[in-house]
Amino acid sequence: MAPSANTFGTPDNEVGNLNGFFKETYANKLEQLIPDGVKLLNKIPFLPKDKQPGNLYHQPVILGLEHGVTFANSTDDAFNLNPAVAGTTKDAEVRGNPLVLRSVLGYTAASRAAQGTQKAFEDGTKYLVSNMLRSVTKKLEIELLYGQMGYATVSAAADTLLTITTSEWAPGIWAGAEGMPIEIRNAAGTVSRGVSTVYSVDFLAQTVTTVNAIPGVVATDVIWHKGAYGNEFPGIQKILTMTTGTLFNINVAEYNLFRGNQYDASAGALSFTKITQATERAMEKGLDGKAVCYCNPRGWTNMMSDQAALRKYDGSYKVSVAENGSEKLIFNTLTGAIEIEASIYIKQGYAFILAMDEWCRVGSSDVTFKRPSQGDEFFRDLSDAAGYELRLWSDQALFTSAPGRNTLIFDIVNSN
Repeated sequence: MAPSANTFGTPDNEVGNLNGFFKETYANKLEQLIPDGVKLLNKIPFLPKDKQPGNLYHQPVILGLEHGVTFANSTDDAFNLNPAVAGTTKDAEVRGNPLVLRSVLGYTAASRAAQGTQKAFEDGTKYLVSNMLRSVTKKLEIELLYGQMGYATVSAAADTLLTITTSEWAPGIWAGAEGMPIEIRNAAGTVSRGVSTVYSVDFLAQTVTTVNAIPGVVATDVIWHKGAYGNEFPGIQKILTMTTGTLFNINVAEYNLFRGNQYDASAGALSFTKITQATERAMEKGLDGKAVCYCNPRGWTNMMSDQAALRKYDGSYKVSVAENGSEKLIFNTLTGAIEIEASIYIKQGYAFILAMDEWCRVGSSDVTFKRPSQGDEFFRDLSDAAGYELRLWSDQALFTSAPGRNTLIFDIVNSN
């Protein structure tokens, strides 16, 4: 008996083959497929589900120390004790934000892939899957850094040409951005100027050309991915710049340990000295150990020409780490080793000094192709086209129990 067919005539057993091949080829080794360029997504761990039960992730955080101390003279005995003054502990709360990417595999391509071997399936789908992973992990990397802040600030607008403020330019945000739907809002986010689509990007001029002009755009307006405003979790920049309001159910204005630090580079280039001084801000609030400084590639180039005598040349020296032009540079500060690393997603005017052990990602699901309650059924029929839909999604948010142990460096002006 011939196998049953769906509306478009593709045999049902082909869907089973697609799902089986997909599980073996991709689903069970997703972490190994995530691109290396998304540094924060790879370094900030996603907490396992047994550590975040329920709808909200709860984490008690220490916001104040104990003060019930009694001081006594050396001749005193049987002296009275001062009353206890308890330290302050509050319950931080965070909930994940969903993100879903939809992609299409036509019936013809799917049928050919399903009838072959697993290797044939991989060859026929690897570009689609790779592009989906790059797309979603890039969006999440940007959100980890700039969630609730927007993609860039506009310095000038002329018809369809938008010039990005120099300090707000990050090449990783705009690489491959052609076709991306965007929305422009005023600096406060309260007014939407309108929506359009990215037509082209000029990396040298640091401009974005849109398909249609958005009327009323002025300098200081902010470019957002369409639909992101109001639907993102707070990213690192937002967390470290909050001085009022509520963060993770805690009033940041009341507790200095729950406020991040900011260091003004005063329109100067990034240097070892500036990083050391910025790290001291975090040290004052409890940073005691290694940290990572993420900077823009242009800031990294300036750092490599800096002749400060703070590089770490000891028994752990490795050419791949400390040599000029390498990916990382490690030097010592009062708090411990600082690892400096360039990222194309860091905007030119900023650098982030992060106590990485203090950060985690929480939510109901890390990046996955598995749809809830669907088991190993990864492909679904499109209702209006001859093809299957494949979805990549996550439900997560960024969390730190100690914002005060981290520092944002701003107003960096690179010399190159």
